[in-house]
Amino acid sequence: MHLVQSRTDEAIVWLEKARSAIPAHPNARATLASAELAEAKRRVGDDRYSSIAHSKAVGFYGATAAGYWGVPKLRALFETTYFAGLRRAGVPEE
Repeated sequence: MHLVQSRTDEAIVWLEKARSAIPAHPNARATLASAELAEAKRRVGDDRYSSIAHSKAVGFYGATAAGYWGVPKLRALFETTYFAGLRRAGVPEE
């Protein structure tokens, strides 16, 4: 209920408890991911999470595209973990 009432901080606390109590339950993890993404969007104040392209343009922690993304090994790791997670969460490419 906290999440649908836009109280993401409270939702995250309860969803983390649910995930810990029932680690194999996919809904707790999916809802927690949704709450975390909503909170991240609220806190950054820009559109970096509106698409994968925007996230790459802004970079990680606001670093420029030439920063982390300029190192092929790091870029590959981000593709297989961070961006893969954003895609699974429904963040569009463009």
